[in-house]
Amino acid sequence: MHPAGLAAAGTPRLPSKRRVPMSQPGMADPHQLFDDTSSAHSRGYGAQRAPGNLGYPATSASPQAAFLTNPVSDMAVAYGSSLAAQGKELVDKNIDRFIPVSKLKYYFAVDTVYVGKKLGLLIFPYLHQDWEVQYQQDTPVAPRFDVNAPDLYIPVSLSPPAMAFITYVLVAGLALGTQDRFSPDLLGLQASSALAWLTVEVLAILLSLYLVTVNTDLTTIDLVAFLGYKYVGMIGGVLMGLLFGKIGYYLVLGWCCMSIFVFMIRTLRLKILSEAAAEGVPVRGARNQLRMYLTMAVAAAQPLLMYWLTFHLVR
Repeated sequence: MHPAGLAAAGTPRLPSKRRVPMSQPGMADPHQLFDDTSSAHSRGYGAQRAPGNLGYPATSASPQAAFLTNPVSDMAVAYGSSLAAQGKELVDKNIDRFIPVSKLKYYFAVDTVYVGKKLGLLIFPYLHQDWEVQYQQDTPVAPRFDVNAPDLYIPVSLSPPAMAFITYVLVAGLALGTQDRFSPDLLGLQASSALAWLTVEVLAILLSLYLVTVNTDLTTIDLVAFLGYKYVGMIGGVLMGLLFGKIGYYLVLGWCCMSIFVFMIRTLRLKILSEAAAEGVPVRGARNQLRMYLTMAVAAAQPLLMYWLTFHLVR
């Protein structure tokens, strides 16, 4: 036997060594399916631990918090606040120029007692004696202190006991519904017609006051308030017509027409006529006669419109 073979047979064979490629730093083992991140997480956890946080990792500041602590951001916030304040002031001025919000508050300064007295005055104006509006330091007192003062609560309010334009539209819809004639288009036509007539009234009176050259403290809002009182009688007439038919409609509407005529005459004569006529001095002169005719025309137009806007609602 060959000596080399004897040597190989007598000597135990060592297992072959397999060269494993050395992994570079920062690279994972190529034979490892998942990365071991426990040590890195523990190192990060320990690095983020700060004294006084009770062992929890310290939370980093958010970008918003870092921005707010910047002096430049403080200046930006202050500048933005000043711009917002200037914009609000500009809007308030423009709104007050076209819509006098401060003046509108006066016309809604009412209470329950005033509303009850005013409704009674609109229905029974014959026994009322003092029709002058009270003033305090050249400023009319609030309506809740003077029943003669005009208000917008009754003409535009929806809540009882006040009757108003919106309530009139709702009653008109009820009347059309009981007659199987209700439709949104017809109800919209009813509302737009009433609003159009009110606008025509206001514009006609303002034009007449300008042509007659009347120096009066009667404002546009006053006209809207006075002209809106006729809806009280209109609603009463339609409701009585629904309950008692044509007879109830004509009786109640006729009474309310006479009442609103007397109310408008006694109210507007203090606004349109001269101071002499307001004090009871006989009205003489062409200009004062024109003012009297204007007052009579405005008062006479109320019953006509009350009938025109309601006669087709009762059948």
